[in-house]
Amino acid sequence: MAVRKTGMDVSDRQEVTLGLISDTHGTLVPDLLPLLAECDVIVHAGDLLDPDELRQLNPRSGHVVVVLGNNDTVAQWPTGYDSMLDSLPEQAEIALPGGLLVVEHGHRVNPARTRHQRLRARHPEARAIVYGHTHRRVIDTDETPWVLNPGAAGRQRAFGGSGFLRLTASREEWRVEPITLPKHPRGTYTSANRQPEGRP
Repeated sequence: MAVRKTGMDVSDRQEVTLGLISDTHGTLVPDLLPLLAECDVIVHAGDLLDPDELRQLNPRSGHVVVVLGNNDTVAQWPTGYDSMLDSLPEQAEIALPGGLLVVEHGHRVNPARTRHQRLRARHPEARAIVYGHTHRRVIDTDETPWVLNPGAAGRQRAFGGSGFLRLTASREEWRVEPITLPKHPRGTYTSANRQPEGRP
């Protein structure tokens, strides 16, 4: 069965900033919204569940790319969104300055212990691969393509706290910065804590 794909090309820009999110499960944390609005493009790596969350996302370019997660099903989405659900791709390819970003949810790439190896074998043309599904943030830049998991931007199973990855891509270099919201003891979220920028 063919994989449904979508594409986008912003490779002609000098620099592009992407907010990489995943696994919101209908509970996107509001404190993330102003930080995501600073990005040019937002990429959601699946398990959206509530399409109304997309109306809250306001990146600078207006572009939001979403791929289908294993929980993005008719049974779990609100009624009336069947055509939108059917239109979601299983993979997205985004041409960026300096290379190609590939996005998929990750649930079709098993077993988990070899997932990064298998993703790299599936997408050798990519400079980076973004996947969701595990709710655990990963920045694997040991080899190319990089393998990135933003963790959960929702409240469900947000291991280490809700957050996202900010990818800045230029022709000269790509940088990944993890952004996490600190949690109060009672489980509520405070203003965002930007972790130091890492240069992979």
